[in-house]
Amino acid sequence: MNNNPIITILTGGVGAEREISIATSKALAASLGKDFDVDLIDIKKEELPPNIDTDKTIVFPAIHGTFGEDGSLQSLLEEKGIIYSGSNPASSRLCMNKFESKKVVLKVGVRVAADLSFHDAKELNIVDILSQLGQDLVIKPIDQGSSVALYVLTGEEELRAILETLPPGNWMIEKRIFGREVTVGILGDCSLGIVEVIPNGGVYDYERKYSAGSTEYRYPAVLDCDIENEVKEFALNAFKACGCRDFARVDFIICEDGNAYFLEINTLPGLTETSLLPKSASCAGYNFEKLCQHLIHPAVERFSEYSLLPA
Repeated sequence: MNNNPIITILTGGVGAEREISIATSKALAASLGKDFDVDLIDIKKEELPPNIDTDKTIVFPAIHGTFGEDGSLQSLLEEKGIIYSGSNPASSRLCMNKFESKKVVLKVGVRVAADLSFHDAKELNIVDILSQLGQDLVIKPIDQGSSVALYVLTGEEELRAILETLPPGNWMIEKRIFGREVTVGILGDCSLGIVEVIPNGGVYDYERKYSAGSTEYRYPAVLDCDIENEVKEFALNAFKACGCRDFARVDFIICEDGNAYFLEINTLPGLTETSLLPKSASCAGYNFEKLCQHLIHPAVERFSEYSLLPA
């Protein structure tokens, strides 16, 4: 008799990363299905599916971005007393906010690029921005993932042209840090391998993230030992400072001088064939199946502890 909990994978979602979420969920379900009964549910509204049995089920919220990664889904799961994988509502909400999470990691000594946030581009003073942040800039949504609506630009003319097209919303402008883009997976309290991302054309945007062959990956990244150790330490310190749980992926830029700058934490990183967390895990000896087992394991332990509580 199988005493394992049912793993309910929530997929899809209502955000811009819906298709990536579905790809992640299918890969996860295929792997976990070897050891668990897996239920894959497509989420098309910002609400929980009905009739999740809290006594038999663990939820894996494999929804990237809106509703899945911003703490909203996690809050609903906690309200219903459902055990789930990944970070709690507060941590998810913080890490989804690139602007606020940078403030938090800076307090524990992790380097970050100078930035500013805005809601309405019409209220910005372009001369002040260029004076404060320099000519080379990055504009991106504060609370979206997968490099959705990422703009890389130089100078007043380009800045002015892009700002004129932006609708009101949660935006940030960041001083562009030139260097090698790397990412580090976190499992529990351990940093995994460092993956270097080398996109064709130099910008790791949505298309290059999810189009096979458009980006080169080197894993493990070839780095000086001191730089490697610092990046891994920064990744774990950022993970802890933001209150993350179970797993995450942390992104950095390494400048030519060897200094690493934090970009963001992904609390629900992708698990597609081009995704970075599986590559990072492979550097530490985890094949995809073993990685999936470790992603779900902490929630299984929490489920077991919950099951032993007196009624």
